[in-house]
Amino acid sequence: QVQLVESGGGLVQTGGSLRLSCAASERTFSNYGMSWFRQAPGKEREFVAAMSWIGGRIYYADSVKGRFTISRDNAKSTVYLQMNSLKPEDTAVYYCAASRGKTVMLVKDATYWGRGTQVTVSS
Repeated sequence: QVQLVESGGGLVQTGGSLRLSCAASERTFSNYGMSWFRQAPGKEREFVAAMSWIGGRIYYADSVKGRFTISRDNAKSTVYLQMNSLKPEDTAVYYCAASRGKTVMLVKDATYWGRGTQVTVSS
């Protein structure tokens, strides 16, 4: 069982930045593809960004390309999401997910989930 704990959310104005962190309990963190998803009130959870466990392949949702950056530090078992140029439509609870040996961009395919961190962007 992999425990994931997100942090770094908060309230920010339009155009501001936040960096989310997701710390994993798993010692073999490097074997897991890591993903970020988000869920706005009344909407389904959606894919934001993903990074493979090897090779550094990275994927973004079109809505965040050029503004968000996913990265990972395997030594710290942590994945990050740097969010710049934030917009009110980025307001959501952000979740990280871990999947062993695969890079996940669909909610149904993720194995482990964190509890989420709230990001609110004011206009």
